[in-house]
Amino acid sequence: MSNYLITGGAGFLGINLCRYLLERGHRVVSLDIADFDYPERNRITEIKGDIRHPAMVDRAMQGIDFVIHCAAALPLYSKADIYSTDLDGTRNVLQSAFDHHIQRVVHISSTAVYGVPDHHPLVEEDKLHGVGDYGICKVEAEAICMEFRNKGLCVPIFRPKSFIGPERLGIFGMLYDWARSGKGFPVLGNGNNKYQLMDVEDFCEAIYISTTIDAVYANDTFNVGAKIYTTIREDYQAVLDRAGFGKKITSLPAGLAIWTLRILKKLKISPIYPWVYETAARDSFVSIEKAERILRWEPKYSNKDALLRNYEWYINNMNHFKQNVTGVSHRVPWKQGALNIIKWFY
Repeated sequence: MSNYLITGGAGFLGINLCRYLLERGHRVVSLDIADFDYPERNRITEIKGDIRHPAMVDRAMQGIDFVIHCAAALPLYSKADIYSTDLDGTRNVLQSAFDHHIQRVVHISSTAVYGVPDHHPLVEEDKLHGVGDYGICKVEAEAICMEFRNKGLCVPIFRPKSFIGPERLGIFGMLYDWARSGKGFPVLGNGNNKYQLMDVEDFCEAIYISTTIDAVYANDTFNVGAKIYTTIREDYQAVLDRAGFGKKITSLPAGLAIWTLRILKKLKISPIYPWVYETAARDSFVSIEKAERILRWEPKYSNKDALLRNYEWYINNMNHFKQNVTGVSHRVPWKQGALNIIKWFY
């Protein structure tokens, strides 16, 4: 049995990691500013605190073998919170782990570090160019990780495609709400672009492997995503087919739609952030060959599998969502704003 600290343990990835590790007999500590309000609460050690506070991070490191650093301020957070959490907080976690002689720290980055790329598939050696405050900070956070690698700390870095599954709401919660309400999905452009996703269970497995294999192999940077995926039109149609209303994916002129979403975002009446709408009509997929080769990782779920698994969870749990509670994280519904009006045309 090993002792794992998960920063952001009350988040979408955090709770899935907690469950994954508990099933394998490990002890789990969650450090998060949010309450850990899941049924597993009595099976883990909950520390409610902010990674921006070094003393709180030091407290959480006591007796820990491995750290999985998931905590981050996501794109809808304020610029100040993104920079202080994703940079200062990451440095605090790595410094504390180094001081406490932690075996390794797994850092959860993002494919947002590649910006809006001009080729596919993306590989780990491609140039990094973050888009928006979140993307910029993810690039700089990886640079901090490299500092600590150079000091001798083992820091596996993962760049995941958008991952979905149980507990995932956010933008996917909006899509599932449209589907179960008998609405179709609009897509930017013709929808024939390939847009890779990933199931959160596959991601948990990759992370876990990086804590169990020899540090020589784990101390590297890995893209992760689904191995099997088609187009946005085909993958997302599977959700509409499951909903059973006979609805279809419909195309929107990409240029006009993007300009409209830019205006709605500037007016603060749409939750869709730039990295989503600027890339939604483009191909977006990474090579996972390195993770397959070095980690011996084999993702089990296709895009369609992951979307349907998340949709089934949504339908089975929607009556348990806290009424009138919205936010900017992946674990709560987002306010749809002006999109609620657009929804009725589908």
